Amino acid sequence: MAAPLQDWAVNALQALAHDTRLSVFRMLVQTGAEGLMAGEIAQKLGVPPSTMSHHLANLERAGLAASERESRVIRYRADYGGMRRLLSFLMEDCCQGDPLVCADILEIAACRP
Repeated sequence: MAAPLQDWAVNALQALAHDTRLSVFRMLVQTGAEGLMAGEIAQKLGVPPSTMSHHLANLERAGLAASERESRVIRYRADYGGMRRLLSFLMEDCCQGDPLVCADILEIAACRP
């Protein structure tokens, strides 16, 4: 039987295993704390609003996005805690205890201004 964290990671990876959702997640990560309105995301990706709502809800259920209602619209942001949780899970047993094996991964993942 899989551990709860592994079950969560499988769900998160399933959410990202779709071209539109992966594009949305990357867009939200790049946008930062300000986030984007749902309609703006749909327009930028050329996806109908009703379809985009489905994708955004999927990312939110997976713990990779968060929403906040602002009057009549909804703003979405990347859930950086969820992203860190997923990356930590994936990297947990990396390198066989030798940090030099994964050193370049840490450099690639480092935020650049």
